[in-house]
Amino acid sequence: LPAAHDGGHFEGKTVQFSGMDDPKLADSVSAEGIARLREEASLAVAAYPSFDSDAYLNGDLTPVYFGSALKEFGVGELIAALGEHAPSPLPQPASPGPVDPDMEAVTGFIFKVQANMNPQHRDRVAFMRLCSGRFRRGMKLMQPSTGKAIAVHSPILFFAQNRELADEAFPGDIIGIPNHGTLRVGDTLTEDEAIRFTGLPNFAPEILRRVALVDPTKTKQLRKALDDMAEEGVTQVFYPSIGAQWIVGVVGQLQLEVLISRLEVEYKVDARFEASPWNAARWIAADDEKDLKAFIDTHPSAVARDRDDAPVFMAKDLWELNFHEGRNPKIRFTATKERH
Repeated sequence: LPAAHDGGHFEGKTVQFSGMDDPKLADSVSAEGIARLREEASLAVAAYPSFDSDAYLNGDLTPVYFGSALKEFGVGELIAALGEHAPSPLPQPASPGPVDPDMEAVTGFIFKVQANMNPQHRDRVAFMRLCSGRFRRGMKLMQPSTGKAIAVHSPILFFAQNRELADEAFPGDIIGIPNHGTLRVGDTLTEDEAIRFTGLPNFAPEILRRVALVDPTKTKQLRKALDDMAEEGVTQVFYPSIGAQWIVGVVGQLQLEVLISRLEVEYKVDARFEASPWNAARWIAADDEKDLKAFIDTHPSAVARDRDDAPVFMAKDLWELNFHEGRNPKIRFTATKERH
């Protein structure tokens, strides 16, 4: 029971009770507090279903824990519950077939990249989900997208703000791999060159804005910053075929605010967003490259390239997008693109 707190940490003791009617409650909680506890607990019991492990593992039920990470209250209970109820590592979709966690070869995929975790050192960490095998520090893993081997000398295990070198890791573990831009979200790392994990998508943005520099001499810094944050998933960047101003795409307004703040704080770039003539974006492809080229040549001002140089059609609104889809049946307009 928290008696006081100092410096963000609770000072008190934990007492176990058998239930809402335990007479020992009166020794630790006021009569008013007990009445409020019973009332609110009864509402929670009546409103929410009982915990069902099978429903949780099936994704039909989400347990809710109450606590405060800032005050370090209830954190231990949450971690213990994850250890008790969370599922074991499952097979992961991959080509040519799913990767089973019992497979001997070490495999994993990059699902997140974070730059500037330590702004003083401009570090860059790629987070890898280990899917099979027993990983050991210093081992070499193949990166199928480049055909090159990477020696992982300094893998990191994270727990909140703490980090430590990982001498070994097992399926289900997440390790951080410091790198200088060689690893990207969606990359596979494996001892078996034939494996490539699938199913990590990019989603078409819902908000498109032009980026305008206050200081035109910072163009190089802006491009690096946008590339970094595009790798992290903070934003997507599109380079129009006609016109010099880049387009950033995000899913929500909050991402724009985060982007501007990070540009200023981490990269010392003063930029602003301007209205874009486009409000919808879709990746385009075709079975015949000639059909795709003909479409791009016909609409040069409405086609941009993403950071992987994949063509993207930019439309003023969904009506225009649907119009072009109907007029060009040989062109596929997709709202997602798998990351490689």
